[in-house]
Amino acid sequence: MSSIPAPPPAPVWQVGAKPLPLRRDGFGQILPTPPVLADRSLPTADLLPPPAGNRFSGTVIPVPAEVLARSTWQAGCPVKAGELRYLTLSFWGFDGRAHTGEMLVNASAANAVVTAFGRLFAAKFPIEEMRVTTPAELTAPPTGDGNNTNAFVCRPARGQTNWSAHAYGLAIDVNPFCNPYTKGDLVLPELASAYLDRANRRPGMITAGDRTVAAFTAIGWTWGGTWTTPVDRMHFSANGR
Repeated sequence: MSSIPAPPPAPVWQVGAKPLPLRRDGFGQILPTPPVLADRSLPTADLLPPPAGNRFSGTVIPVPAEVLARSTWQAGCPVKAGELRYLTLSFWGFDGRAHTGEMLVNASAANAVVTAFGRLFAAKFPIEEMRVTTPAELTAPPTGDGNNTNAFVCRPARGQTNWSAHAYGLAIDVNPFCNPYTKGDLVLPELASAYLDRANRRPGMITAGDRTVAAFTAIGWTWGGTWTTPVDRMHFSANGR
């Protein structure tokens, strides 16, 4: 008697694979959250070796030349390359495993950021991805499904011409998809509307008074989730911007 073949595994969502149609303001169309992302729990791809023994590790060094070359830094940025630091940080993925991420931050904030992420690791707060943003990402068509936790990005503030706090390495976006930015009818990332229901608590979300907010408050940083317009739930900054 022949056995019935097992059904094929459910397809894994490929982040960044499907560009969105554009709005007049240049952002992607705000579309309903795909069901697979409504309770997001995608695995983390390891770019660096995981921490030994599932113990937190955080390192701070000057930015290596190869890392600087693949980052968004260039001579016109408002911060010099020597004023940035390269961090490696342990974090827990949505897959329940410990991973090692990377980010660039302002040298003045580097040790404090390590402290904050050490607290997030101790709390087992899940993070999907943590890597340095590349220049290609600044000009790529929007796909509305990114969830990279990152700090330094040499870009203006959203919808403005002045530099973002990210361009100084003084801001960090944590799990952007789980903690979307909103202003009027704009939701960023554009497919993250399911996460506007903050009463529906899911892993990776940041809410007022939780351990994530407390970890950054303890180092003197503020949370964009308290802003009125925009409301930037993913955003922590050293300078309030």
